[in-house]
Amino acid sequence: MSRLNAIFGRGSSAGNEEEYHWLSVSDLMAGLMMVFLLISIALMRHALEERDRVTQVAEAYQETQVAIYQALMDEFADDLETWEAEINADTLALTFESPEVLFATGSAQLRSRFESILSDFYPRYLEVLVPFRKSIDEIRIEGHTSSRWNSSVGEDEAYFLNMQLSQDRTRSVLNYLFRLPETQSQKDWVKQTTAAVGFSSSHLVLNNAGHEDHERSRRVSFRILTNAESQIREILSEAGS
Repeated sequence: MSRLNAIFGRGSSAGNEEEYHWLSVSDLMAGLMMVFLLISIALMRHALEERDRVTQVAEAYQETQVAIYQALMDEFADDLETWEAEINADTLALTFESPEVLFATGSAQLRSRFESILSDFYPRYLEVLVPFRKSIDEIRIEGHTSSRWNSSVGEDEAYFLNMQLSQDRTRSVLNYLFRLPETQSQKDWVKQTTAAVGFSSSHLVLNNAGHEDHERSRRVSFRILTNAESQIREILSEAGS
């Protein structure tokens, strides 16, 4: 009997050791699961915080867009028809649309009528933007042409000739504006924010039939780019680092 008890006793002891071993592994796995759960919660919270920050920037961007557009309309609504211009609420581009007013065909020399318009427009434009300067990344003077050149050149050559022409025209506009007496007190901000960009015929205006409107494609725009995009890029960069 003692021999059986010794045998069964040893068996019971081995069973207890095995049970203790599995309990230890179970506790370890439970602990690891808790660690992973806490990490997941932390990551989820961080992701939600980043989402909220991006949402806040997007909402602020929308509010700023609306406010700038409304300010431009309040200032220039009565002038747009006379200037043959329009303001786009989505792009915040004020566009002068009459090629007969802007430049002679193939020339980067401002017509006297366009100089008069710019002399009236630009000082007021700068004043309208004063409350929004912290939100503005760039003021872009955009030059656009039609796809036409003379019949002696091909399509590709015409594109590059028009590229040069559109760039020359925007530089002429900026040069004229920079020399206005009203600009002198604000020229540091103008230099920091204003770019003259020629797009050639890459952004044509199409008619209802989907064909190029050659006259309306020849235009000059003043477009406002806010810093919302750069803020969002910064947030996403911080989230990835």
